[in-house]
Amino acid sequence: MLVIALILGLVLIIWGVLLFNKLVGLRQMANNGWSDIAVQLKRRADLIPRLVETVKGYAAHERGIFDDVIRARNAALSAGDDIDARGSAEGAVSRGTSRLFALAEDYPELKANENFLDLQNDLSDTEDTIEMARRFYNGAVRELNTAVETVPSNLIARPFGFTKKPYFEISEADAAAPIITFDT
Repeated sequence: MLVIALILGLVLIIWGVLLFNKLVGLRQMANNGWSDIAVQLKRRADLIPRLVETVKGYAAHERGIFDDVIRARNAALSAGDDIDARGSAEGAVSRGTSRLFALAEDYPELKANENFLDLQNDLSDTEDTIEMARRFYNGAVRELNTAVETVPSNLIARPFGFTKKPYFEISEADAAAPIITFDT
């Protein structure tokens, strides 16, 4: 009987260690996903002032748009790793850059400017990378949150301080396709 109790105890310890290690791996995957997002958001934030300066040279009278874009960029950077605040702030950045690109439609010489086109392509590539990184992060968070909330892993998660992480989401307004009209 003692042997069975010892074997059962050993099995429970091994099971606990395996679940703990699984939770650590899931948390690390989510942290890695957020790190990838943060790198790409920083890249986008670094591109925005260059884009604003390029457009500013052609549309100096549109000062309000430039100020809004820079203000949104600064708010996004100051949100740091607060995922909910960062998601909201990054939505404002996306809206601002969309306004810049829409503004460029009014200036044919700007649309032909090589520097502007390079910046536009870089920003577009960065947006695509952010989207992929966001999907990876949200998938990792889904796996972690599921493990933290479901039996039997929640029996290990709670005592060892594993908690749910928030998804990196965009607002419904940002998810909707922008409506752009061109006056002719």
